[in-house]
Amino acid sequence: MREILLFCILTSTYLMVIAKRVPALIRSFRYQSFFIFLVTLSAGFTERQGDLYFVALLILVLKVFIIPVLLNLTAKRINVDEGLGLFVNSQLSLIVALILSYCSWVFSRSLGFGLYHKLLGQTVAFSVLFIGAFLMISRMKAFSQVAGLLVMENGIFLFALSVSGGMPFFVEIAIFLDVFVSVIIMGLFVYRINKLFTHIDVTKLSRLKG
Repeated sequence: MREILLFCILTSTYLMVIAKRVPALIRSFRYQSFFIFLVTLSAGFTERQGDLYFVALLILVLKVFIIPVLLNLTAKRINVDEGLGLFVNSQLSLIVALILSYCSWVFSRSLGFGLYHKLLGQTVAFSVLFIGAFLMISRMKAFSQVAGLLVMENGIFLFALSVSGGMPFFVEIAIFLDVFVSVIIMGLFVYRINKLFTHIDVTKLSRLKG
C-alpha cells in the first residue's frame, strides 16, 4: 500500500513538471499533498505515533485545501495568464525529471540504510526535492517558483518521514507554519511584482540591472 502511495506522489510530481497551465500546476500540487497526507496517516498507524495523525490533519487542511485555494486566488487577483513560461519544454522537462529520479535512487542507495521501504521512501523524497528545485529554475513565472518551493518542502518532509518516522512534533508544526506564512508573503510579493511591472515573468527583471 505504501509503495503505491509513493508511486502516486512521484507521478503527481511528474504531472507538475509537464504542466503548461497554472490550474494544472496547482491541481497536481494538491494531488501530491493528498498522497503525502495518506502516507503520513499510514505511517502514524504503522509506527503507532499519535503526533503523525495530527501532522496528517495539518497536511490535509493546509496543503490540500488552504494553500491551493490561496494560490488560485492569487492567480486570479493578479490576472496571471495561464501559461507558466517554460525555459525547458514539457517533454525535455519530463526527461530531466526522470534523470533526477534515477540520480535520487543512486544517491539513496549510497546512504546505506538497507531496508527496501526506506530506500524507496528516500528515493521518492529526493526526487520530489530535486524536481521542486528544477521547477524553480526552469520556469519563468514567479508564481511557478512559489509552487516549486512548496514541492521542495514536501520532499524534505518525506525524507524525514522515511528516515525516522517523522521529525520531532514541534519542528513539524513550526515548518508547516513557516510554509503557510511563506505562501502568504510570496503571494503578496508576486502581486507586488505584477502591480509594478504588469507581469510576473522573472526574466523581465533583468531590465533592473544597472
